[in-house]
Amino acid sequence: MGSVLLVIHLMVALLLVILILMQRNSGNALSGLGGGNGADSFLSARGKGNLMTRTTAILATIFFITSILLSLYYKGETRKPESITDVAPLVQTEPTVPTVPDAAANTAETPAPTTPMPTTPAADTAAAPTVPTAE
Repeated sequence: MGSVLLVIHLMVALLLVILILMQRNSGNALSGLGGGNGADSFLSARGKGNLMTRTTAILATIFFITSILLSLYYKGETRKPESITDVAPLVQTEPTVPTVPDAAANTAETPAPTTPMPTTPAADTAAAPTVPTAE
């Protein structure tokens, strides 16, 4: 019910603004509509002004009525205030800190793997081919 009433209220407000902007200070309201002779054919200048004034008064009355009805409709409704502090948990937990292993303790407990170095006998280095020098 409230949303239907709100939509009607917004439509009336929009129509009221458009209707007020269409009016002129002089008595020839609606004279520009219909190509110059559309509204002139069925209403006189005074009749057009009266039509605009009556329509404005009717829309203003509907606007006030829907405003009052909306205020009465939402008056009894109590909304529970929602806040992030209401939704958040009240118990604060400490974050878990990851443990960092001690570097000195790590080397003492597990020896570092060693890779064997290839050994070359001295005879192998003497038997290696030599490059002749340029003379």
